[in-house]
Amino acid sequence: MSETSHTREILSYVAIIVIGILLAQHLNVVVSGSMEPVFYRGDVVVVQKANLFGIHEIDTTKLSVGDIVIYDATWFPEPVIHRIIYKGNAPDGRLYYITKGDNNPGPDPVAVYPEQVQSKVVSFGKNPGETPFVIPKIGYITLWIRGL
Repeated sequence: MSETSHTREILSYVAIIVIGILLAQHLNVVVSGSMEPVFYRGDVVVVQKANLFGIHEIDTTKLSVGDIVIYDATWFPEPVIHRIIYKGNAPDGRLYYITKGDNNPGPDPVAVYPEQVQSKVVSFGKNPGETPFVIPKIGYITLWIRGL
């Protein structure tokens, strides 16, 4: 094997690893049933990141009612994936969102500020969040490994 072909082989493996890492950053496993029937526990959703290694794929101040977001909840120890049902401004002028799981009876207990939003679920259709990009059931392996 020549040195050039050996270098190409190494570079191809490095490229595969880098692409795998970048793709994995755009997948999120659903851990609860709060968004049923849109997606279910164990499904994987494709997301756009608010901050991916310094690259801002979405502007968290320009989200719309209907968008499905993943955010750092102050009321729950894990990130939450819910739909924006209201967008408003607090008395101090700060933008905030009210979120709710489609399968939950009421909205989440605390407002969500743009800096809490990690990701937005990629969706198709005319309306925000209308048809999310979901890969069914393949996330169960991750849930099993994590003991969830």
